[in-house]
Amino acid sequence: MKKLFAIIAVIGMLNFVFCDFLIAQENTEKAKTEEIADGTQDQALHQQIKQKFIEGGAGFMGVVLLTLIIGLALVIERIIYLNLATTNTKKLLTNVEEALESNGIDGAKEVCRSTRGPVASIFYQGLDRSEEGVEVVEKSIIAYGGVQMGMLEKGLTWIALMIAVAPMFGFMGTVIGMIGAFDSIQAAGDISPSLVAGGIKVALITTVSGLIVAIILQIFYNYIVSKIDSLVISMEDTSISFMDILMKYNRKQGGNLKK
Repeated sequence: MKKLFAIIAVIGMLNFVFCDFLIAQENTEKAKTEEIADGTQDQALHQQIKQKFIEGGAGFMGVVLLTLIIGLALVIERIIYLNLATTNTKKLLTNVEEALESNGIDGAKEVCRSTRGPVASIFYQGLDRSEEGVEVVEKSIIAYGGVQMGMLEKGLTWIALMIAVAPMFGFMGTVIGMIGAFDSIQAAGDISPSLVAGGIKVALITTVSGLIVAIILQIFYNYIVSKIDSLVISMEDTSISFMDILMKYNRKQGGNLKK
């Protein structure tokens, strides 16, 4: 379901950007005509961005934009998943303890089953192995906690990849643009300041765009990592409290968790 959401998000954003790009080409041509007519260069911010995008070239600028779209789709998916994984651990512990007192292991398992998030899943796995003893429960919690941690970190490598390749594509576009500028100089047989400046300007736009994309994704990446760290700390702290509750219940049952 999460992968489907990410795919739909990417397709929708691509369609939006493609239509916006076609409109931008027309608006840019009109804007250039108006600038020539009245001598003004005042434009809205989004119009300037569109113009720079077209000036940078549809090839590498399109690739840089694609990395931004894919990266944002992955970021949105992770943020939604992590927000859904966040639970009120204190309330969960209280409910589990009350369920153990009133309905035993089965009641506690039902509480965990009806609660979303990795913490409740870890508790359920521990309760499910309760018949094998407290030590087995502890090992089960540790093992399944590692599984849940891996699920929380799923997709981070792809976001990191988008952060890495976006400026690389920007640099590649700059290098190729510089080669084109020198080819133009060679073809003209003369070094024209306007020719050199224009070629270099267009080439550097791709580098700036790649760096902007990397900065945007890096900010979201750091937020996601901090969110994961917070969830992991909560999982570890809550698991210790859960084991204390389970040990207390075990003592009341005479050392038999089956009851």
